[in-house]
Amino acid sequence: MLSSALPLRRTVVSVLLCGALVAGTTACGGDDKDTASSSSASPSSSAERQKLAKTRFVANAGIAAGATYQWIVKPWRAGKFKAGADGRKFALVKAGLAGALTYNRLKAAAKNAEGDPTLSKAVAPLTAGIDALKDLPSKLRKGDGVDSVAGSFDDIINSVKDAGKSAGAEVKDKVPSASQLTSGS
Repeated sequence: MLSSALPLRRTVVSVLLCGALVAGTTACGGDDKDTASSSSASPSSSAERQKLAKTRFVANAGIAAGATYQWIVKPWRAGKFKAGADGRKFALVKAGLAGALTYNRLKAAAKNAEGDPTLSKAVAPLTAGIDALKDLPSKLRKGDGVDSVAGSFDDIINSVKDAGKSAGAEVKDKVPSASQLTSGS
């Protein structure tokens, strides 16, 4: 009886993880609405629009940076993605979800940067790098070329942080909760 319960338990866990993956990637594949746009305040002057653009940029880039550091860079540096590492599969699944969230938030941050002339000039060269991240979350989930993928996420996040700092919008890591990670917001 114990031997039949183990495969059932594994099946249930596998189905739940697959469901979380599908829900996470579906949620991250939606429109590019940013996190601050749901507020009822609407800017009336161009100065207010620019201020809100920087604020939204900082919020979205901070979430992307926090997710990247917490679930991609930190486990990568700790060796969690190496073959045979304890908890490798779970770490790769979380990294894939974090990668999808990071891509989504960086796209929103780039869109926010368009509202501020200084910020848009600083972030514009990075849009190609952000677009290059699109297919990398699936590579993380599969475990393909994890070192180069994790390095790519780390490099782009550092570039976005530097661009924000040079434009007067310093980005600080904000680690999203697990529910934000799976919902993509």
